[in-house]
Amino acid sequence: MARREIRPVRDLETLKALGHPLRMRLYRALVVARRATASHLADQVDEAVSLVSYHLRKLAAHGLIEEAEQGSGDGRERWWQMAVGGVSTRDEDFRHAPESEAAYLAMSRMVARQRAEMYQTYLDAKSAWPDHWRDASFNSEYLMRLTPEEFGRFRAEMDDLLKKWEAHSDAAREAGDTEGRENVAVHTHGFPFRP
Repeated sequence: MARREIRPVRDLETLKALGHPLRMRLYRALVVARRATASHLADQVDEAVSLVSYHLRKLAAHGLIEEAEQGSGDGRERWWQMAVGGVSTRDEDFRHAPESEAAYLAMSRMVARQRAEMYQTYLDAKSAWPDHWRDASFNSEYLMRLTPEEFGRFRAEMDDLLKKWEAHSDAAREAGDTEGRENVAVHTHGFPFRP
């Protein structure tokens, strides 16, 4: 199956829909699972199935997820899958009005908190991971002096590298190559700062 395109989120209503903490957790869980029911996802996020179903329908109403073909199990359960290959948001699309800028900032903060929580969860369980996984894990910080143009080129090169490895991961998954594989999160941040 060909990878779906990344969807740029540029409208405030979709941003708000995705900016709900539980919806973002469900969105991530569905990215990893590829296909799942509300029951499967409710177990992963430790929430009631009815609440999860409600939030999945909200994500679907904005075209972020969609119903999938019926899977195994109870024929009454609705299966869900990604409708897009991922989403992207850009500050420049939301800085035109105070409400949209505030919503973008709130979502960005929520995503940063959730990413930090994911990493802290790994750190808390680090001793349970085999050495080869611990050796492959990393946490780095590089401090550079760049122009905005250089910084933009740097971001584009990082995107290209990550897309290459994402395509490799997708191809292995499609081929059924699961031996020795785990879900891997890569979070990168790049921003200007003044000491």
